Amino acid sequence: MKKGSWREFDDVESRLRPNLRALSDKSQRQVRVNRTRGGRKGKTVTLIRGLELDVVEAKSLLKRIKTVCGTGGAVKGEFLELQGDQVKVVLEILQKEGYNPKQSGG
Repeated sequence: MKKGSWREFDDVESRLRPNLRALSDKSQRQVRVNRTRGGRKGKTVTLIRGLELDVVEAKSLLKRIKTVCGTGGAVKGEFLELQGDQVKVVLEILQKEGYNPKQSGG
């Protein structure tokens, strides 16, 4: 096996999934923001789902959100995860970005 041919960490799902961004623009996507504590040892986190972004765009958006909120976060599969209860701030930021986000959960 020659060097560089290993493909274990390629994002296979993104190649198999149809390009959903071509089907709808930002304002028509079902973006949901919710706060949760389940499975995180009692720590509150804010989850953002439904953005349908590729990895580079998701990381760029997450960086802007983390800067405004002054908190940490990560891209976890199809979710963006922020530390703490940041729902109101995230809703405002996403509206400015052109999305139509809604709060889900409590």
